[in-house]
Amino acid sequence: MQQERTPADAHPRPTRRGLLGAAVAVTVTGAVTGAVTPTSATAAPRHKTPPLWREFTATPYTHPQIPYIGRAGFRTGRHTFPHHTRVHHIDVPPDGRTDAAPAINRALAEAGRQGGGTVVLRPGTYRIDGLIHLAHDNVTLRGAGSTRTTLLATKSLTDLIGPYGSRYGGDKSSWSWAGGLIWLCPQFRWTSLTAAIAAKNWPFEGWTGNRRDTWETLTTIRPAHRGSWSVTVADASLLRKGDLVLLRLSDDSDHTLLEHMAGDGAGAKAYTWDDKTKLTSYVPYEWPVRIAAVDPGKRRVTFERPLPLDVRPEWDARLTTHVTALTNSGVEGLTLEAVETPQSPHLLDTGYNGVTFQCAYDCWADDVVVRHVDNGFGLVAASACTLRRTRVTGRGSHHPYFCREGSHDNLVEDFRIDARTTPASPGTQLHGINVEGLSSYNVWSRGHMEMGTFDSHRGMPFANVRTDITVENNGRHGGDASAGPLFGARFTHWNIRVTNERAGLMKIDGLAPHSATVGLNTVREFDQIDAPDFTGDLQSRLELYGTTDVVRPRNLYEAQRSLPRR
Repeated sequence: MQQERTPADAHPRPTRRGLLGAAVAVTVTGAVTGAVTPTSATAAPRHKTPPLWREFTATPYTHPQIPYIGRAGFRTGRHTFPHHTRVHHIDVPPDGRTDAAPAINRALAEAGRQGGGTVVLRPGTYRIDGLIHLAHDNVTLRGAGSTRTTLLATKSLTDLIGPYGSRYGGDKSSWSWAGGLIWLCPQFRWTSLTAAIAAKNWPFEGWTGNRRDTWETLTTIRPAHRGSWSVTVADASLLRKGDLVLLRLSDDSDHTLLEHMAGDGAGAKAYTWDDKTKLTSYVPYEWPVRIAAVDPGKRRVTFERPLPLDVRPEWDARLTTHVTALTNSGVEGLTLEAVETPQSPHLLDTGYNGVTFQCAYDCWADDVVVRHVDNGFGLVAASACTLRRTRVTGRGSHHPYFCREGSHDNLVEDFRIDARTTPASPGTQLHGINVEGLSSYNVWSRGHMEMGTFDSHRGMPFANVRTDITVENNGRHGGDASAGPLFGARFTHWNIRVTNERAGLMKIDGLAPHSATVGLNTVREFDQIDAPDFTGDLQSRLELYGTTDVVRPRNLYEAQRSLPRR
């Protein structure tokens, strides 16, 4: 472990007011800006560049502690979203009295049938007695702005679709972590999911269908190393530039794939994997990626992102098909407000959920607020999506943001979680920005959290980054023991300001193998205190600990984007 120590009198214990002064600025319109400015009452801090950053720039795609996430998000991080020229309007007045859901869904479906378009909602309040479903590529649902257009949702997903039990048993409601009242999911996949729910045949929710068997092999892959942009395949005849394919890695009987996700250290090799039945249900690991180039003669395939893991013969590596994904669609400029009901007891949510992306690739949300929801913004088997200028507010929620079931390469930036407006009901639970289920290479950037935590629901997520975030750390993590470790390798917390000094899930050098905690103010252990899952030397790094907003680069994602590709 490498640590830079600072004399105690050089950085006095930060106050909550001081940390908030250095936090992400919030506009009065409900959108979060990315500006971070020092308060007039305090001098500008002395900026420092940690050794880790210099190391990373030398080996950006293969660094042992910091993942390469410079291509996360919509179209590998493109800053602008498409504007579809074909515009559709609905004929329902925004008076809050007439159910507008049928008209909105008809317009969205018609835009999809025409090859794409934008459904425009005027300023005002639209009552929706059903969910809104974006099912087709190249379709945008656009309001007049999150302070001007409101969708008022009157029914839960339980009301609209039915109860949704857990495939792992018990009396849990899967609406506690799935589905949205605005649901971006391709039509065939959504139909198969809802039919299985109606039949009480609780499905897998990911890229290869309800039983994880809807795929065909395109080709096998020769061995390659993590960080490689290209691979050699056995047969390139079925592959084309621009195709979206699935990299599929199966585990072996010794669980060496899971060990690799945990960093291949001694602790991972000594870990007991066989009884972690929920964790092992998440493999094979499935990573969607678009092909950037194909050289048929050399059987060489180049991806738009580097490999997330090694490709080894024992993992039966192959490129496969997947269920048809939703692409190039988004929702922007509106508030989704659910009728205010008391928050449900833990894991019994009825599904007053916000916006969820499922089997979606290269999709987005921009300037969207959700209010009075059970769960805010969801990524379920979603990849390469961007959530920008989003906000969770109102009576308090179970998962303000959830990222699960093999979601990868997503970007959540300029986000905000407001303090609850209603005291928490007995038996409820608060998480925060959640990640689980072998999800990897996701980024949470420029955030302000007045409540919640950096939640891992176990399921060994790995290679995720949280950067430039202010948090009142008062939530708790979830996940049962059968879901395995809290963290895999290359988790990074970079420039984090904890206003209540609670260490749990913030300072992760003692919890996460091959991880980096950089630029964190002094924190202390209290309330939920977690023991590491892996024994021995975790080979984690802790640098610029005990500082507040002095680390440079300030934002790890933005700094990685500025690096030239090698």
